[in-house]
Amino acid sequence: MAVAKTRTGIKKQRVSASAVRYIVAGFFIAGALLAVFDVPVWADKAIHKAGLGGIVRGQIANSKINVPYRLGLDIQGGTHLVYRADVKNIASGDQANSLGAVRDVIERRVNLFGVSEPLVQVEKSGGEWRLIVELAGVNDINTAIKVIGETPFLEFREERSEAEQKTILDDIKNKGPRLGEDPYFSPTQLTGQYLKRALVQFDQTTGQANVGLEFNDEGAKIFAALTKKDKGKRIGIYLDGAPISAPVVNEEITGGKAQITGNFTAQSAKELVGRMNAGALPVPIALISQQTIGASLGAESLRKSLFAGMVGFLVLAVFMIFWYRLPGVLAVAALMLYLVILLALFKLIPVTLTIAGIAGVILSIGMAVDANVLIFERLKEELHSGKMLEDAIEEGFGRAWTSIKDSNVSSLLTALILYWLGTSVVKGFALTLGIGILVSMFSAISVTRMLLRVTVNRRLEKHRALFLSGV
Repeated sequence: MAVAKTRTGIKKQRVSASAVRYIVAGFFIAGALLAVFDVPVWADKAIHKAGLGGIVRGQIANSKINVPYRLGLDIQGGTHLVYRADVKNIASGDQANSLGAVRDVIERRVNLFGVSEPLVQVEKSGGEWRLIVELAGVNDINTAIKVIGETPFLEFREERSEAEQKTILDDIKNKGPRLGEDPYFSPTQLTGQYLKRALVQFDQTTGQANVGLEFNDEGAKIFAALTKKDKGKRIGIYLDGAPISAPVVNEEITGGKAQITGNFTAQSAKELVGRMNAGALPVPIALISQQTIGASLGAESLRKSLFAGMVGFLVLAVFMIFWYRLPGVLAVAALMLYLVILLALFKLIPVTLTIAGIAGVILSIGMAVDANVLIFERLKEELHSGKMLEDAIEEGFGRAWTSIKDSNVSSLLTALILYWLGTSVVKGFALTLGIGILVSMFSAISVTRMLLRVTVNRRLEKHRALFLSGV
């Protein structure tokens, strides 16, 4: 029975060791594939030089996996604009919502201008509200200023008849679209200048959120005539030429007050109110600062940042290998896998990389090394106490986990607070740092542990010097 038990135990150990080898092999295969995804141009050149698989040069670089990194203004170059908002005619309680609505309008405008990832932020300094606009890759600053600087325009349109809609749609189908013409709604005299305000209201019986409208005296007359004429039809509400609502007129509305009902949530009603107030209560914005950042300056900053990162990584690698020997070599391998995973995530999420964001990546590399240092120091203590290598590894990881968890959780909380409260530059740093911390925990706890497990065997018990210096 004893022999059978021993054999069963040996068999289980072999299965476990085999599984670990498969997992480690999976790590390296995944790492190689992710490396190709991260830098397809370099991978393409390397494969071509090696003459592997008959790959034609450029085949990988020109494929769909060559997804570019999203680069920020300070790297790619572009336009940085700062506007001061004049909110003196807006109640203090409505200022934040009005500025938020103006921000949404500006984002939509610069998207139409051709900027896929504009950064538009609202900031308050003392009693002054500012809009900060960053347009990466845009060098035509004058056109950008013209597009952004116009006041949002709110208008109410009446629904066309079915016959008129069909005529316009057939004409568009045969002759092409007519610039600026809406086939479903036609303009009216009623615009945002006649709307005193929009506000969120709640039905006293059902608690359902609605949107209330209040027009001035002249607007009340125009609105009454419009609702009398278009009873049973829809009225389209447009902001900057884009429809934001199309309620049906149930009856003639006099007195200058109306209510838009529907399946509103409190949030959706608030958003609609903000958009309407942005057009009805124009917030004048004045350009107070403009800056064009050249691509060459950004490229130089990127080159220096990457060089600093590589030097830092090499210094860390040399230290880890010198001080911890074989575990240090395995830790460096885990760090390389950490880097390829991190770069792949930056492409897939995607993350806008700035100089500050790259600094966050470099800092997270240091934190990944810090986790390995904690583990290896615990491992050293276990080996000094006379434990076997396999037992010392498990104990080292188990005892170091509490310290690793506490330090990384506190750093993650700090990154979250910076991302929540920080400016655009700080947010870029916080985002890359947070992602880096999460990946570094996986690298230190899972990858390094599996590499040690697959490396350690009974024959290495006699060569402990390969594992830790001074043991």
